Amino acid sequence: MGNKNKTISFRVNEDKFDALRDIAEEQDLSLSAVFRDYVDALVAHDGRVRVVPENAAEDADGDEFPPKVEVSKSFVREHERLELEAKHLRDQLEEHKEYINHLRQQVESDEDVEEVIQLEELDGDDEDEPYQLG
Repeated sequence: MGNKNKTISFRVNEDKFDALRDIAEEQDLSLSAVFRDYVDALVAHDGRVRVVPENAAEDADGDEFPPKVEVSKSFVREHERLELEAKHLRDQLEEHKEYINHLRQQVESDEDVEEVIQLEELDGDDEDEPYQLG
């Protein structure tokens, strides 16, 4: 058996939820990531984790809070490149969707079309009558 993820759910009031969402946005994280980080910290420290404002945090065992990790410039550049590529692909996908919708509207509104043959319909025909496109 592998390591399976489990789901935890709980309720908070709307004000606390908004505050958590603001914290997540400040740290450029999703709410799920905030909770996963909290649960990971809770498990790693045997349940001895306190949530305190950043300015009231004390250095525990000389560790810096929040922990900082140095990342190589090449990693940052690669991450930025991948983000730009993902944005470009999303833009391309949106353009293709718009083009497909445009073509569908053209086909639906074109009254000069004599007959539209669906490719699925050709598979069922046993006739050897050739179709000519164009």
